[in-house]
Amino acid sequence: MITLEEVKKNSLVDAYIARADQYLEVIGYTEHGRRHGGMVAKSARSILLELGLPAREAELSAIAGYLHDIGNVFNRVNHSLTGAVLAHTLLLGMEMPPDEITQIVAAIGSHDEASCEPVSNISAGLIIADKSDVHRSRVRNPEMIKFDIHDRVNYAVENSKLSVDREKRAITLDLTIDTKISPVAEYFEIFLSRMLFCRRAANFLSCEFSLVANGNRLL
Repeated sequence: MITLEEVKKNSLVDAYIARADQYLEVIGYTEHGRRHGGMVAKSARSILLELGLPAREAELSAIAGYLHDIGNVFNRVNHSLTGAVLAHTLLLGMEMPPDEITQIVAAIGSHDEASCEPVSNISAGLIIADKSDVHRSRVRNPEMIKFDIHDRVNYAVENSKLSVDREKRAITLDLTIDTKISPVAEYFEIFLSRMLFCRRAANFLSCEFSLVANGNRLL
């Protein structure tokens, strides 16, 4: 069975992820490369495992998490759909079984909060992991926080912790935000749609999703 580590070592995968992130840097987006993919993969796997779901589902969610932004190599617009098609080609070349490829591409194709819904446990794990990766390490140029609200909000997040309570069926994103850089309300203004998407994904997993910022529950 194909593993996340094998996917990471694939030269074509690595080239596409690196180039996609390069293009996003050109148009001023936060980091969407190996670091983000790795963090999302790790969190997606952890969420499903901590909820007691099968290890293979967790591994497939991790693979989807690593590949989910690969479509940015074509264009930011509809990157979830182009990424799903590209992931299909890459995984087919690695001889992954079709049944697993279809699960991964469905998860990648449905990770955009603007028009999608979680369609599986693999998809739900990816969505929560992706939307929870908010941190100052994703900001490429700290000077831009004066002008770009997305950079400012990301840079204000000093610590981000995603926790899962299997018994209470609760998933919590706990943030520490430097309000001198960006007020908590600004974070909520920018990322409300993403947090509501996380709530829908958590509900798919029969869990409740909570957002806590500086000790205050916002969602």
